[in-house]
Amino acid sequence: MLIAGFPAGSFGTNCYVIAPAAGERCVVVDPGQEAVDGVAEILRTHRLRPAAVVLTHGHLDHMWSVAPVCGAHDVPAYIHPADRFMLADPLKGVSAQFAAFVGGTTFTEPDEVRELADGGALGLAGVLGFDLVVDHAPGHTKGSVTFTLPRLDAAGDPDVLFSGDLLFAGSIGRSDLPGGDPVELDESLARVVLPRPDDTIVLPGHGGETTIGRERASNPFLRGLRNVDSARPGL
Repeated sequence: MLIAGFPAGSFGTNCYVIAPAAGERCVVVDPGQEAVDGVAEILRTHRLRPAAVVLTHGHLDHMWSVAPVCGAHDVPAYIHPADRFMLADPLKGVSAQFAAFVGGTTFTEPDEVRELADGGALGLAGVLGFDLVVDHAPGHTKGSVTFTLPRLDAAGDPDVLFSGDLLFAGSIGRSDLPGGDPVELDESLARVVLPRPDDTIVLPGHGGETTIGRERASNPFLRGLRNVDSARPGL
């Protein structure tokens, strides 16, 4: 499996590109501010062709470049329905101070937007040769999700969790912006994060890579949370 990434723009938001191998179709995760050139470089270096762009949530720093990336490759964007409104009006999801800082920038939805459903696969296995599992994880925003790339077999590489702004190395996402909720955030961490195997690789929306085991042992924000059943009811 090929996973390449880079921190995009002044927010340092991690944008990832996932493909089964060089020369194949791929998925772009969270193309943030100034991500167009970084995505193009990865595509060129590995001879990749996008099949979709997927968003962990609707905050501006994660979707700034979604329309140009989708438009350049004629692919759909995937986002949870609770955050879709931010594609065209992302300033509704940020503080008043931040909205004033970036005021005047115009955003539009990509030509094709598909809405994510909790607990299901993305539905691109036939195109990509792999699929991503979606888990609704509100608390940072109402429509926050994670994407899991499952291991192919029991002896294969560990699961990879693209955690967005739910979980970071040594920290968790903030819940004080519009749509955030600290109780929902803790519930999402308990339901989506804690039941996972310790060797699960976590690729967060900001900062460096970690593992579930490392965070379970050392992340102060996970202490006291109760591991709950990981069943994924559909929405």
